[in-house]
Amino acid sequence: MKVKVLIVDDDQGIRTLLTEILRDEYEVAEAGSGAALRRAFGEPPPDVIILDVNLKDDNGLKLLPDIKKRWPKTEVIVLTGTAKDSEAVSWAVDAIKLGAFNFLRKIPGDFDAEKLAADVKCAVELKQQKEENTTLHHALETMSVALSPVFRSSAMQHVVRTVERVAPSDVTILLTGESGTGKEVIADLIHALSPRNKSKIIKINCAALPRELIESELFGSVKGAYTGAHVDRVGLFRQAENGTLLLDEISEMPVDTQSKLLRVLQDREVRPVGDKTSYKTNCRILASTNRNPEEAIKEGKLRDDLFYRISTISVHLPPLRDRRDDIMPLASAFLKRFAAQANRDVHGFKTDAIDRLTTFDWPGNVRQLQNEVQRAVLLCEDAEVSAADLSITNAYADSLPGGELDPDRTLLKGVERNAIIQTLKQTAGNKAEAAKRLGIGRPTLYHKLKVYGIDL
Repeated sequence: MKVKVLIVDDDQGIRTLLTEILRDEYEVAEAGSGAALRRAFGEPPPDVIILDVNLKDDNGLKLLPDIKKRWPKTEVIVLTGTAKDSEAVSWAVDAIKLGAFNFLRKIPGDFDAEKLAADVKCAVELKQQKEENTTLHHALETMSVALSPVFRSSAMQHVVRTVERVAPSDVTILLTGESGTGKEVIADLIHALSPRNKSKIIKINCAALPRELIESELFGSVKGAYTGAHVDRVGLFRQAENGTLLLDEISEMPVDTQSKLLRVLQDREVRPVGDKTSYKTNCRILASTNRNPEEAIKEGKLRDDLFYRISTISVHLPPLRDRRDDIMPLASAFLKRFAAQANRDVHGFKTDAIDRLTTFDWPGNVRQLQNEVQRAVLLCEDAEVSAADLSITNAYADSLPGGELDPDRTLLKGVERNAIIQTLKQTAGNKAEAAKRLGIGRPTLYHKLKVYGIDL
């Protein structure tokens, strides 16, 4: 969805000019009077308002408090056509005091359209940053209450204690563990507990980007640097300035890009693709991988010098099957959340469901458990989830330890194989999406494809 900008000005020429400048990047709406703005108060709020001071039927500075009251998250850029410096300064001071993002003059013949466009971009980024920080701080508050009861296993309590010790520093941290173990959650916690939490945390999945685009995404690029580069791109290193950058699945990054990344980490400078200028960068680096780093190095997937650079501190998240004390606290937390979201009166698990949940091996780890509980909340007909409400009693039962099953094992393998085939057909062969729908990690899916001889 495009960012929405509302232009409030009684000069049709100005509105047309600003719309022309902004419409390629934003959804632009117009209001030709104060009355038109007030009528819009009942609609969804815009992200940014460009507000003229001298409206024929109203005064922009008098409208500003109403705007901030009705749409508190909207950023406002105030415009004035006055040529008097003293008057402009006075209005600018008043506008900033009332909560405006910035104040610009629109003197005919001296109107800086590029400055306005840059201000709109900065206002949008500020709004998004505020929203991300609010969300993150809320998550941290929830986490601070929930971490202790949810992470009951000694392994995860050790992880949390380590994070609390190292988060305030700027040291680079490598998070390891199978897919779905919660590496992103721990990355969020590290950022939230660091002095950089007033800035944003940006995440990039190195496995999800084509190799020809990953350098542009990371380091930026200039217009014309490659086919399709129609505009300058600010890379994620510069977007994460003063914040945190998570390089997820770093062992899937092309090796030649790893070499350039190492140089950036050493020099603390980044050079956009096609540019001759390097820029200083100041962001904290977190990295994660679901591979064993030593094995990835042996296989040529991860440069050893980069590994040593990013693993000043390594934090390993064990798979859920190795920390079974966390299963029911996590399941209960998920149950409470999803029951509230779905407005369902589901408030617990029956004994048979608890037995099934705690003895299952969870190849997809916490992510699979979360999906399983969400599904059960939506489908169960009682106030408590039973084993019959869990899909793991069917397609995934073959993962139970010991392999002692009541139904015939061959039949269950057939059910699982068929479930995988059908899901792959539904996702047009997209294995990442299929794994997500099945509630398992991609490595687990690839293993099962090999075991069952599935080639789609």
